[in-house]
Parts: sequence; C-alpha cells; structure tokens
Amino acid sequence: MGTRERRERSDASDRELVDLFHGALAVSGITERQIALAAVGGFGRGELAPGSDLDLLFIHVGLNEKVLSAFVKAMLNPLWNVGRQIDYSVRTRAETKAVSRGDIKVIFGLLDIRHLAGNESLTTSVAADGARQWRRKFRTYIPMVRESIVERTRSFGELAFLLEPDIKESRGGLRDITTIRNLAKSEFVPVALDRLAPAEALFAQVRDVLHEITRRSRDQLLLTEQDAVASEMGFVDADGLMLELSKAARSVDYVMQLTWTQIEERLHRISLRRSRRVAIAKGLERYRNEISVIDGYDIAADPGIGLRAAALAAQRGVRISLESVMRLSEEYSPLPVPWPRQSREDLVAFIGAGSAMIDVFESLDQENLIARWIPEWSHVRFLPQRNVLHHHTVDRHMLEVAVRSAGLTREVHRPDLLLFGALFHDIGKGYLGEDHSEFGAQLIEPLAIRLGFSKGDAQTLAQMVLHHLLLPTVATRRDIDDPQTIEYVLALVKSAEELELLHALSIADGEATGRTAWSEWKAGLVENLVARTLSAMQGVTPPPQPELTPVQLEKVLQRELSLEITERGDVLDIEIVSPDRIGLLSAITAVFTVARLDVRSAKTRTVDGIAVMNWIVNVDVNVPTPSREGLLDLIERSLVGTEDLRIRIEERIRSYRRRPGILVPPPVVSAITQIVTDATIIEVRMHDRPALLYTVTTAISEFGVDIRGAIVSTLGAEAFDTLYVTDLNGAPLAPDQALDLADRLEIILSEQD
Repeated sequence: MGTRERRERSDASDRELVDLFHGALAVSGITERQIALAAVGGFGRGELAPGSDLDLLFIHVGLNEKVLSAFVKAMLNPLWNVGRQIDYSVRTRAETKAVSRGDIKVIFGLLDIRHLAGNESLTTSVAADGARQWRRKFRTYIPMVRESIVERTRSFGELAFLLEPDIKESRGGLRDITTIRNLAKSEFVPVALDRLAPAEALFAQVRDVLHEITRRSRDQLLLTEQDAVASEMGFVDADGLMLELSKAARSVDYVMQLTWTQIEERLHRISLRRSRRVAIAKGLERYRNEISVIDGYDIAADPGIGLRAAALAAQRGVRISLESVMRLSEEYSPLPVPWPRQSREDLVAFIGAGSAMIDVFESLDQENLIARWIPEWSHVRFLPQRNVLHHHTVDRHMLEVAVRSAGLTREVHRPDLLLFGALFHDIGKGYLGEDHSEFGAQLIEPLAIRLGFSKGDAQTLAQMVLHHLLLPTVATRRDIDDPQTIEYVLALVKSAEELELLHALSIADGEATGRTAWSEWKAGLVENLVARTLSAMQGVTPPPQPELTPVQLEKVLQRELSLEITERGDVLDIEIVSPDRIGLLSAITAVFTVARLDVRSAKTRTVDGIAVMNWIVNVDVNVPTPSREGLLDLIERSLVGTEDLRIRIEERIRSYRRRPGILVPPPVVSAITQIVTDATIIEVRMHDRPALLYTVTTAISEFGVDIRGAIVSTLGAEAFDTLYVTDLNGAPLAPDQALDLADRLEIILSEQD
C-alpha cells in the first residue's frame, strides 16, 4: 500500500464527487458558471488514506443562501447516508480571501487546492489569491503557525517518544511535514524538503494500514494494534516498527528546527545587525540569543567544548546554534579517559537544567554527539518500551526522569549523582535475557569511572541503578510496620546518603512514568518507608573539617599573609594563608567576585588563629588571568573595607538577576546542631551564581559569628557549601541562634535568587 493506492483512492473519490456535483446542478437551478467544487488539504494533495475525510470547498459568485444550502445537501446527502466523513465550506472568492487572513487552517487548505468540477476560473482565482497572500503576508502568519505547532505538541505530544503516537497530529508527524512544505511555499527561506521524503512515506503507509486494519479513521497507533500493523508492513515485530517511526519523527522535527532557525534569522536580520557577540566561555559566544562556537576556533583541539556549550545553553534556557552543532559533529575529537573534571561537571550542569535541557539534548543527539560521548546511549536511543505504564521511549523516559530530578536537587547531598543516575537509570533496558536493573548497574559503574567519577561514586551510582525500583516495590507490596521489612531495606541500602538518592530517584521516575505508576498514595507509602529506614540507620553526617598538610602547618607558624597561584589546566589552584579575623572569608570571596574568579571548590581551616584556604577557581573568559600581586592588592583593599568593591559586587549580582535563565528550586539552608563538634554546621544548597559565596559569608559575618572552616563544592550547576561557625568566644552556637542564622541566610539568598 503506497502512493499509487492513495492516488487511485483519490481519483475514485474525484469521479464520485464530480457525478454528484452535476446531478445536484441538474435539480438546483444553479449553472456551472456560478459555482465550483475544489478539494483542499490532504484531499487536495491526492493523499487519501482509507479513513480520511473529504475536505471540500464550494466557491460561488454570490448565490442565494437557501439555494446554496439545497444544492450542497443534494450533492452530499448520498455520501452522508453511507457514512462518509465530509469537511466542507461554502464561500465566495472574497469571503475566502477574508477568512484566510486570520485562519491558518484555511490558508493551509488553499495552498493545496485542486479543482474538481464547475467553474474552473473560480478555483484558479482562489488558488492564486491564497498563494499570493501566503507569500506577501507571510510575516503575519508566522505567529499563527508557531502557535498551531505548540498547541498540537501540547495536545498530542512528540511522535518520536510516545508509545502510542498519533501519526498525523503528534509533533514530527504528517501534519508537521505539511507545515514544513507550506513554509517552503512561502519562499521566505530555503527548506530541506529532500530530508522529509523517507519519513513521509513511512508515516503515510502506517496510517493506511492502520485505517485498513481498524476500519476506522483514527490516526493514533495503539499498543494493541502495533503488532498487526508491523506484521502487515513486513517488520519483524512492533519494536522494529516503533524504532523506525521514532527515527523518522526526529528527522522531521530536526528539519522543522532548521527551518525555524532560518526564519528567525531573517525576521530579525535588522536588529541582529546591532547584536553584539559576547564571549561567554573558552571558544564560545552568545549571539542572536544562541550559544555559538566562535568562528575560526579549533574545535578538534578542545574536546570539551561541546559539553561546555551544552551546559551553558541549557542553563541559560537557549539553544546552541544549529550551525555550531553541525561544526561540533564534523570537527569532533574524543575526550580523554577519564574525562577532565570540568567536562564531567559540564555534563551534570547540562542534565540539571531541567526541561531547558531537552531541546539542546535533541539537537546534539540528531548529530550523533551524545552517542559519541557516551556510546552506551546508542542502544537505548529510540528504544520503545511496550508497557502500559510508560508513555515514552526509553531514551525520552530517562530524559524526563532527569528533568524531574532537577527539581529535587535540594533534597540530596549529592545532586550530581542524582542527576547522572536519573539520566542513566534505565541504561540496561533492551538487552534480551537481562534484568535491566542488574545489567544497568554493571554498565553504569565503568561508564561513571570513564567519565571521571571516583570509584566510590561509581559504586553508589551502580547501587542507585540496581535498586531504583526497590522503595516503591517494597512500600506497596510489603508491610511497612513489619520490622523485617525495614531490615530487608537496610540489608540492601548501606547508607543514609544512598537512601536519600534512591528516594529522590523513585519520585522522579514515578512522576515521569505517569499517574498509573505514581500517586499521592504511593508517594506517601514510599516517604513513610524512607523515614522508618532512616531512623533505623545513622543519619546523613556532614564532612569533617579539612585537615592541614605538614607544609601548610609550617606556613601557619610563619603567621603572615601569603598567596600562591598554580595553573592546573583550565582552572587556578589558589592557596591563601592569613592571620584570621572576623570577615576574612567574606573579604576573600569579595576579591574573587571582583576579579571574576568563579569558585568551583574550596577548603578552609583556621588553626591557632591562622586561616589556611585552598581554592579551585575558573577565570572569566572576558578578563585576563589575575596576577599574584594584583590579588594581594585587592585582598588588602577588601580587608580595610574599600567601598568600591562592594558596589562592583552588587552591580554584578543585579546583572545576574536580569539575565534570563532556567527555573530552579529555591535555596535551602540548614543548621546542624545535634552533632557533637567544636563548631555549628551550616549547610547551603542552591543553584550556583556569581557572588554566591560572598553573599553567604558576608551574611554570616554580619550576624556576629565567626567562620572557622568551610568546604565548598560546585556539583554541575549546584552549589553545596558546608560552613563551620562559632560565636566570638570560639564556642558552637546555641540551637536557637543557629536556626535563626539559617533562616536569615535562606531569606537573603531567596531574595537575591
């Protein structure tokens, strides 16, 4: 069943309609010069599937309404009597032109108009009006086209990732192909129509077979029908059919992206001439509201640039320019093994951008970059999972779980492991004879080590994948009140950190799967199970204050300010030793903010009145690397409270607030007072941003307490800071005072976020 059959079906309908038209003329008193019958839409293109509606337009010269109504009924009654589906309109040429100005469906129908019977000059005139109006008024139609695509995606989802897609209406399906062809007819931009043909042929054939098998005009391919359609089309099984449908839909969507990019560029050509290219990272710039590789930059010599671009684009809620994506693919060079730390963090920041990540991920996946970075992805790419609980293909399901995990990063102490584990929790699916959880755990451990995670982190990730179904399964199938149930979980989950990661992953996985797999009742059971298990094990303990090396202890004895800078690849390792004083850490972070040094991690400790600080920082691409002398000068100015530093910092914070970006969970600040230690522990979890550590340390200092030590971590785009504070006498804070400090700090960070 193919193009020839669809054409024959259309020709047969043509002949039937022409006969009915002339029969109605004979009894109506209307002459053939006064009216025309035309096919529009899919019928106009001669693409009738077995269950397709007949889309018709009656064009008249201003006839009496009653006479017209009688004519239309006389013609169409025989078709209605046998159950034929007819979609028709009755208009004059002027009415058609007027209606088409504000109705995208009407103008699209006219672009495929085909004369059937009556006064052919009427049809020709209307066709010419439509084509001319589409080209001349194309800019006014663009918002209508865009809104129609958005609405269809909202209603019907994306064909490439659905287990029961609508072949016609889902994004990437036949309706999108028609839209792309119509965009080409505007002659506004060139369109890669040649890339649509294979997908269009596949979709049309699936639709034909579906209509024949079901004897219905419905275009949604249900699970219960996929085996029969696959068999009729010669596929080995339904999985093979769904795999090809997913590939085809993604190719259509890619052409749509290419086309829209060119349209946007032409629409904004005048304003873009005034656009400024702003360097935002090594080899990358922001231009035309996209992230682009700088012209002439040697991509092959910088293997990490693709992940760097992905992280920046996703975190800022924009795309990588398609030209740059193609360049990244064409000039690709592999990352070293294990991956550099920065590339691993870029991947985590990319995953952690939530829904803004998906479009960037798709463009990279279309150019096969994801599978080059992570070959294990190739197996799950487009992989269907014919399961009534799931709505998406395996790869899209894992993306959706990652999106939901991005909203749970404040619930765990290792957001990087949660995000990475979420994206790869089903990596073991699709291997015959293998339990996907067990095999996935085997796959993810070497994968994580290859990407630069530590052995311990890789083992934690393997446990997450192995047990990602544990909590919901136990919570719904076993008695939570039975102590043996808790003992069972304790035997499998070895730490509170692992438990909180599994809990967050269970929530994200359940929400991404759908209501049939996750509900408030189930969420409550899982939360109860986690609470009981956590009470039976030692809670999450903060890291101990860092220990000093013998060399650092020797510097403590010298009791003077010193600063050393060591370049380590793309980062600077800065060691500062200084006599301690209230506000010292705040002063140092002020200097880093002004010097545009982005703190990636830090460890500080105060011993015998001397503070020893180790900082790992990135340097802003738009400023030169600071010298040792320059930093020392800034530190001395900061220590005496030079006002211009504070003003410059506040300007940078305000500038960041104005920058659009992704939606992130609010900051969380906790005070840990129940652990016996020589200091009170304050934990800050939030999305990283410029001057964050300065804001935190300044607020703590202004509260009238001393910071004795700190461990600062940036995990992808998430900041996790642990600060050890005391009162001015060197004692831990009273519990009420610690909670008050945490509350105030959380309010300050929320106001600036």
